Amino acid sequence: MSSFFVRIALMFFCATGIALAQAPQRAEPVLGVGDVVKITVYQNPDLSVDARVSETGQVNFPLIGAVKIGGLSVSQAQALIEKMLRDGGFVLKPQVTIQTVQIRSSQVSILGQVAKPGRFPIEIVGSKVSEMIAAAGGVVPGGADVVTLVGNRDGKPVKLDIDLPLILQNGRADLDVTVENGDIIYVDRAPSFYMYGEVQRPGQLRLERSMTLMQALAQAGGLTARGTERGIRVHRKDAAGAVNILELKMNDPVLRDDVIYVKESIF
Repeated sequence: MSSFFVRIALMFFCATGIALAQAPQRAEPVLGVGDVVKITVYQNPDLSVDARVSETGQVNFPLIGAVKIGGLSVSQAQALIEKMLRDGGFVLKPQVTIQTVQIRSSQVSILGQVAKPGRFPIEIVGSKVSEMIAAAGGVVPGGADVVTLVGNRDGKPVKLDIDLPLILQNGRADLDVTVENGDIIYVDRAPSFYMYGEVQRPGQLRLERSMTLMQALAQAGGLTARGTERGIRVHRKDAAGAVNILELKMNDPVLRDDVIYVKESIF
């Protein structure tokens, strides 16, 4: 291998090591009632077992009987079973591995504009926001495209906005957040605007992404025979809550809660 490729390889491994060192360590999930785990002991296939954590936080394991793992992390539960196997003289140097198959003790609350709001177990480790929304029956008509997640990560409160169309239609799976126990997912009503005056369908209408004034008029069914595009007025609140009256061009954007008035032609 040439010295050039050796240098490239060294740079890659150094960069990888730095990235791993800087990556935040996520807290291990804590095992709880209803969780399903697969426990294996290296080079001891007869000791492999699938078990559900009982109401008392215990699982039954060959040779050592009931083991209380509820409230322990995976690594703590592994160490406990290793100690019990070693202290009992069953395995000289046990190497125990616990895999979480289902985590029913961890739950997420899903509120707002979904078909079945409520509390849902995180049955599969690593479940994403989109999967939990699907478990709740999906977003109902009139629900927002962007949902909000409130929870805790690394001991700190977080609030995240998750753009479902960007994930599902554009393939941005990297934006689909992994849910954790205690998360709350809220689906708000879709943003809207108001159109009145000389249009075919006045009233409250759904605001689509990047909607222009021309598109807003089209969504209201267009002008009536007496309506005119000249002199359309938009009533818009600023950050302080004061209402400003604006005259927009047809390609200008419409914003959430805008009130649009279409005048009658004087001719």
